[in-house]
Amino acid sequence: MNSSYFADPVIFIIETAFSLYILVLMLRMLLQWTNAEYHNPISQFLVKVTHPLVRPLRRVIPAVGRIDSATVLLMLLLKMISIVLIAALQGSAITVAALVVLSIAELLQLLITVFTIAIIVQALMSWVPASGYNAATSLLYSLTEPVLSRVQRFIPAIGGIDLSPLVAIVGLQVVQMVLIPPIQQIASMLN
Repeated sequence: MNSSYFADPVIFIIETAFSLYILVLMLRMLLQWTNAEYHNPISQFLVKVTHPLVRPLRRVIPAVGRIDSATVLLMLLLKMISIVLIAALQGSAITVAALVVLSIAELLQLLITVFTIAIIVQALMSWVPASGYNAATSLLYSLTEPVLSRVQRFIPAIGGIDLSPLVAIVGLQVVQMVLIPPIQQIASMLN
């Protein structure tokens, strides 16, 4: 048996564990940035799961405006650790400069993906009549409002149909196509 037979499942576990925790950290940061309802049960879950690692960093790293710098740094560090672990399991090496740039690219890609999925889910949920308070719906609207409100300034509803989610998703995909590949190219040049 070759070594990848055992390395592949370990790589999968590392990627999954780190990616899920980084996603939770990103959601915490974004919900804080958008002033989402703090007492929402989902917000409380995100805070409780991430607080043990974020709290020590917050003591030494102040927030910059509404951006939780400690959480951003923790996401970057965790992404770098996961890339190093995976590279080691694959028998390759990565320079520190390439590691930082690649980690930033992957975090930006995750950020765009989070907004894209949130907008799609919100658009689909808008077709279903609401039957009372829903914690997830409340957070989705808080999360997507900064993006959709900017689009709605330029593209109002036409005949009662709001096209802003479609335009926002297309815009996010264009940003991803324009922004991420050059950053990844820089990372490969630094390696």
